[in-house]
Amino acid sequence: MNHIEREDVHIVSRHSNLGKKRVAGILEANIYNNKEAWQKFLQLFFITLGVGFTVAGVIFFFAYNWASLHKFAKIGLVEALILVTTGLIFLPKLNTNTRNIILTGAAALVGVLFAVFGQVYQTGANAYDFFLAWVVFITLWTVVSNFAPLWLLYLLLVNTTIILYTQQVAKDWDEIFIFTLLFVVNTLVLLGFILLYKYKKDLHTPGWFLNTIALASLTYATIGMVIGVFEGNAGSFPFLVLFTIIAFAAGILYGLKARKLVYLSIIPLSSIIILSALLLKTSDDGSMLLFVCMFIIGSVTLVIRGLLSLQRQWAIETSHKVLADQHEKNENEN
Repeated sequence: MNHIEREDVHIVSRHSNLGKKRVAGILEANIYNNKEAWQKFLQLFFITLGVGFTVAGVIFFFAYNWASLHKFAKIGLVEALILVTTGLIFLPKLNTNTRNIILTGAAALVGVLFAVFGQVYQTGANAYDFFLAWVVFITLWTVVSNFAPLWLLYLLLVNTTIILYTQQVAKDWDEIFIFTLLFVVNTLVLLGFILLYKYKKDLHTPGWFLNTIALASLTYATIGMVIGVFEGNAGSFPFLVLFTIIAFAAGILYGLKARKLVYLSIIPLSSIIILSALLLKTSDDGSMLLFVCMFIIGSVTLVIRGLLSLQRQWAIETSHKVLADQHEKNENEN
């Protein structure tokens, strides 16, 4: 009963002899948040808010007092903040989540340090060098903490580094190859986290984190496919098509097996966008535009209808499992 939702409990209550007290107990134990859960949420929320405001305050402090500060004071203040922040992590009374939140703030301050250093000494480096150094120096913290928000910051910096590198250094790379590279990198990261969560149950990976990576990966694939359809670039476009077909098929199979509706919704949506681009490539007259509009409306309707049907089917299967577990428990008690 680890994945029970409110609708499942209501279905079970309508098709079983569970009393109101028993249903209320199930809702209280599995659905509703108790006082301790709200206290934990508010504690983490205010700690996160405080760390975020502190980092923002540091940035605005340097922006406002930049001209009046000596260069050693500028760098020294940021370094001192990083040392103090990382030192707080070793306080024995802090729990793991609080330590990880503080470490995420320290990782953000590392970027502030590199930004201040670059402005003081006018290194003249490309923008991607700044983000690359930021990625390198927080890699160990990210891996050791295994904290989803810090991983999200890390992946954001990695993607930014790749994009800026292609714009400032590898200017001869075609646009479709860039989106293919970003799509493959993010897909491999997503696959790695899914496999890690599957074989190491003690390492918790939040669903919102995996969904964010999946959405980013799918966005790169969709944009690259649309560009390839309209430009007709045969360079790396066939590879993008091959990778997209493999990833989309694997995502649908995984969504059905793991019962993840997010994959079964964003992948068809991306496919609809790509097919609409193919239709508009053939013709852009009024009749084709009308047909594409009708195609989008009809296909989105079918996708929503299929998702609702799957959701009902999974809810019924879950309710049957709950009923079987309850029946087995009653027999054991008798």
